Amino acid sequence: MFFARAVAALMGRTAVVLLALGLVACATGPEPATPVVTEAPVVEPAPEPEAEPGPQFRSSAPERYVVQEGDTLWDIANVFLRDPWYWSEIWLVNPQVRNPHLIYPGDVLSIHFVGDRRGVMVDLTPRIRIEALDEEPFPISALQPFMFRARVVDDETLEEAPYIVAAQDERVIFGPGDRVYVRNAPDAQRWDLYQVVRRDRMLLDPDTGEALGVATIPIGAAEIVQGGEIATVVLREGQREAIRGDRLIGFDDDPDLLFDISRPPPGVDGTVIMLFDAISQIGTLQAAVINRGEREGIRNGQVFAVWEAGRVARDAFSGVANDTVQLPEEEIGTMMVFRTFDKVSYALVLSSIRPIREGFKVRHP
Repeated sequence: MFFARAVAALMGRTAVVLLALGLVACATGPEPATPVVTEAPVVEPAPEPEAEPGPQFRSSAPERYVVQEGDTLWDIANVFLRDPWYWSEIWLVNPQVRNPHLIYPGDVLSIHFVGDRRGVMVDLTPRIRIEALDEEPFPISALQPFMFRARVVDDETLEEAPYIVAAQDERVIFGPGDRVYVRNAPDAQRWDLYQVVRRDRMLLDPDTGEALGVATIPIGAAEIVQGGEIATVVLREGQREAIRGDRLIGFDDDPDLLFDISRPPPGVDGTVIMLFDAISQIGTLQAAVINRGEREGIRNGQVFAVWEAGRVARDAFSGVANDTVQLPEEEIGTMMVFRTFDKVSYALVLSSIRPIREGFKVRHP
């Protein structure tokens, strides 16, 4: 220790002497030459190579990320990936996590390797979470009227279905608790439950003219309490008043409520061919029918971009009489498919900056 202090002191004195000699030389010697300054070359950061098909991690992806209040799975995927659509392919399933879609503020996400596969996993640590029970991250209640009731059937099935012919009195509309009589149900059994629907219209493909099925209006549910050629039916629930001529069809399988958000198959574009429960236009959290279905590979959870056709505008300044121009299309929103049939699908408007009408195009986002 003493030796180290002595060396430091000696070096300090030597530095003072050298500094003094330098000052003397500057004062008595010739005028120093102008130094030549060479600018350091500017090194441009190397651009990231173009992403190949499949999940590509960002070069700036952190090794650890703490989930914040308000984060969505999409936001977090965008932190790690160049293209967040591939989030499901890099999400490594932790065996302790029963539902990998559920993450919470304070959860730590980190990059792990499983074999040669690189992915993101939740690092589990014991802690207490407090959650509000009256808040929904997504208004699933907005989907319920559509997901359980919207139906598209073929024309023959609807025409052969039992229909309401009369009631116990002369009223023309009926509601839950009313007893009505149904014709054309010879095989109906007591306690059979049916969905009550009303014909809306035949859906036609605007591109090919193909008949895609008959859209129906959901009315409610009815229970047969006495079978026969003229069956006795009690209306059990209703979204609308039932009338004579409304049809009874069997309930289909409950739709799958668990699905991943994804993109539709490449190249599958479509058209809005009907608005659900609306006259001329719809907005956010309203539904529409598109002319693409299961046969085109459409599945629940697939998201389409909605495009509005540009209108024809008059050009008053071109110097040509009655000159018009076609304005370009504009992307105005997104729709998520939530109910599929063979040739058509129902989709919910997730976002829209302008009203959506029949004839608008839906495309790969």
